[in-house]
Amino acid sequence: MARFPHRLLGLASAAFAAVSLQGAAAQQEGENLAPYQMLRSLQFVQDTVVTGDHSAGEMQRYLIGAIDKRLRAVDPSVYSDPRNVDAALIYAMSGGNPSTLEYLVSRDVAGNFDNRVADILRKYLSGQGTMVVNTLKAMVPEYRNERIGPYLALVAGNVAVAGTPLEALEFYDWARLAAPGTIVEEAALRRSVSIAVEADLVDRGMGYARKYARRYVHSPYASQFADLFVLLVVRHYGKDVAAADVEGTLAFMDADRRREVYLRMARQAAIAGKNDLTRYASEQATGISGGADDRNAEQLARLYGGMADIPSEKVGDAMKTIADLPMATLSPADQALRAAAQAIADAVVRPPVAQGAGSERLAQDTGATVAPTRDAVIDTASSANDVRGSGSAPGQTAGDSAAKDVSDFQTYVDRGRSTLNAIDDLLKEEGVLQ
Repeated sequence: MARFPHRLLGLASAAFAAVSLQGAAAQQEGENLAPYQMLRSLQFVQDTVVTGDHSAGEMQRYLIGAIDKRLRAVDPSVYSDPRNVDAALIYAMSGGNPSTLEYLVSRDVAGNFDNRVADILRKYLSGQGTMVVNTLKAMVPEYRNERIGPYLALVAGNVAVAGTPLEALEFYDWARLAAPGTIVEEAALRRSVSIAVEADLVDRGMGYARKYARRYVHSPYASQFADLFVLLVVRHYGKDVAAADVEGTLAFMDADRRREVYLRMARQAAIAGKNDLTRYASEQATGISGGADDRNAEQLARLYGGMADIPSEKVGDAMKTIADLPMATLSPADQALRAAAQAIADAVVRPPVAQGAGSERLAQDTGATVAPTRDAVIDTASSANDVRGSGSAPGQTAGDSAAKDVSDFQTYVDRGRSTLNAIDDLLKEEGVLQ
């Protein structure tokens, strides 16, 4: 993993130190920062996290707690400054405590808060965003040039995605263009890739993917992006996606990340029966060296590449390659894939056997079975770093995904056996098997 640029890291450290010193001075001298000043620090830290400095996560948690206390403690007259009102709203949309916004609005006797915005966010943060979807859509243009504009557009996209995903893309496009280089753009790009994958918008999806890989490959959410990108490629490789498209996107990643994505791609392609893509991704992963997991990556590439060769004249070599892989170095799910690959390879080369005494009917032996397993627990990024919302496409946990992968491959094995039986029947009808 490439290190965060030293200059930016130095700036971040200096900013964190300044925030800490300001906080200490405030406590000692009784001077307090205005909410909008504290929010700027939170925004800086969140933007730093999604661009690669994960060590800033602790500072983010501290600032969220400090801002929460400050918003509740200040004199209500502070909110006569629109910057502090916006700070409270942005805080609520950036992972803050939803009850704090409710607290402030309920005590707003001066009418500093726009009740329409407050009501929309109240329902959105409580999971009832669809109740105000039309009001929210109409309000986004009104606040387009305001400080809360990009955040409100992101929220509108999150609400619209369930019913009108193409309209959600428009909100995300505006949000990221209005807030480049921020956590807002990161979230909007990632969710745009998700929509493009589900809607089969290949060109737009690849465009969003290239932008994300160029700017946010070190985000805590980059793993989610990688899964979406792999799904997009596996579905459309050889039609609307070529090797050059894949390489053009992954070129922005360091060697370890490129290899990881190629291995994910090879695995999913092997399960989907996309043998050309499996071979290509396996070869690309094998050709990348220099990381700490070279040996393990090579073994995984051999496993997936061997699976691609099972339906070919190289089935013998594939069986040997797969059999030589040490089980101890594979995850439980990959152990199951190895067993499944061996089962179907055995079925391919096994001579037909008679079914029943005196029967002339010949069929492939179907005695082998492969039990699905689950992957070991995989660490994922905490949602605490994300801009609040659930705009990404419905997904699965890492364990559920692994179990589904193995189940899909079991189906592939069963389908292969059925195909072999059908071939036997056809050969018998043609008089080849007597």
